[in-house]
Amino acid sequence: MKLNEISELLDAELDGDPDLEINNVAKIEAANSDEITFISNPLYEKHFGTTSAGAIIISKEFEPSAKRTDISVLRVHDPYRSFLILLDKFDEHAGDDYDGISDDCHIGNDVELGNDLYIGEFTTISDKCSIGDNTKIYPNCSIGKGVKIGDNCLIYPNVTIYKYCEIGNNVILHSGSVIGCDGFGQARQEDGSYIKIPQNGIVKIEDDVEIGGNCTIDRATIGETLIGKGVKIDNQVQIAHNVVIEEDTVIASQVGIAGSTKIGKRCMIGGQTGIVGHITICDDVMIGASVGVSKSIEKPGLYTGYRAKPNTENLKQEARINNLSDLEERVKNLEEKETYRTKTTK
Repeated sequence: MKLNEISELLDAELDGDPDLEINNVAKIEAANSDEITFISNPLYEKHFGTTSAGAIIISKEFEPSAKRTDISVLRVHDPYRSFLILLDKFDEHAGDDYDGISDDCHIGNDVELGNDLYIGEFTTISDKCSIGDNTKIYPNCSIGKGVKIGDNCLIYPNVTIYKYCEIGNNVILHSGSVIGCDGFGQARQEDGSYIKIPQNGIVKIEDDVEIGGNCTIDRATIGETLIGKGVKIDNQVQIAHNVVIEEDTVIASQVGIAGSTKIGKRCMIGGQTGIVGHITICDDVMIGASVGVSKSIEKPGLYTGYRAKPNTENLKQEARINNLSDLEERVKNLEEKETYRTKTTK
């Protein structure tokens, strides 16, 4: 793309060569003369004077300390958002060569296939499935009976979707993830043994969801495990049966959420956090990394600590713990003084 086209796309103020051909986007430290980069974090402003990029996106408020005439500058209100738009545009231009339905896949009976699909080698589409337009299902995927998949989805290699689960539009499922396996439902008997509780529900994933690699989302015992619109889930996350995650919540890697818990809208959950079952977390809650959540959270805010507490309360507790060694020394000194006083007064 020429730089003037990029400027129009981003509604940017261009100071530089409008005919410069830009072939890619790149990090500021590694960009070449035919690439464009950006600065949105003040930590990277130091690279403005040394980057080899042909063009750079910066905030309208940013005044570089280094004056340069060998780099074109695009000024915008939000450099990060503008760069995301550009990333998407270049990804669209790059595209891929995957289209059509492979002769080496298996498609069952009574399957509804949309237009402009890609179904890769050794993928199985079971009976009574429906797949929307412009969806890509990469090799070695297993799509169970009666599964519904919407438009514009990307399902990467080795994804498994169990029977009757529902996938919305614009959903991305990364490699190795399993959607709709049985929930961990076991009933203990009088003799200490267990019998399996049938898991007859489904997983429903709404529009614009992205799920990372090697995640597992269990089907409901009855009803549905629900992943709401716009939810983003990192790699290696376990979501148990009948969990509800409402729209625009983001979850970092290695989080575990036990059964029948409900998580509200716009929550942020840090990596390696564990959340017990049958609780509710309200909207707009942020939970730090490696936090144990053992009871419902009813007020928005930031929660941290090995047992989830409001962050201000947790910081006070940490300060007290950090002062324990000083307190121990003070107590020891007081004991020594008291011992000396007792001896000298006898």
